[in-house]
Amino acid sequence: MKNERYYYTYIMTNKRNDVIYTGVTGDLESRILQHKNKEIEGFTSKYNINKLVYYEEFDNAYDAILREKQLKNWRRQWKLDLIKKHNSKFKDLSEDWYKRKKDPEMLYYKTRS
Repeated sequence: MKNERYYYTYIMTNKRNDVIYTGVTGDLESRILQHKNKEIEGFTSKYNINKLVYYEEFDNAYDAILREKQLKNWRRQWKLDLIKKHNSKFKDLSEDWYKRKKDPEMLYYKTRS
């Protein structure tokens, strides 16, 4: 059986849902944890982007990157409408992805083993 790999285009926001970030990755769980722990300097750490509100899964990196570029060119309201259509309460879709045992070295929880 072929080892399947997936790629993801995702949208994150901050606690107040007033800043939107769009990204792409081959490992969604790890990338979200990096954002939550502010391991990636720049926009997401500066604006406390730590809540995953939308994502799409792709079979190849090319399609995921194309979708990310498409979403980045969208108007803000279109992105908000997309999120609201699938996640009307802007719930953090990753909140249950991490163990409840907190590591003192991290701001958030370790990934599942």
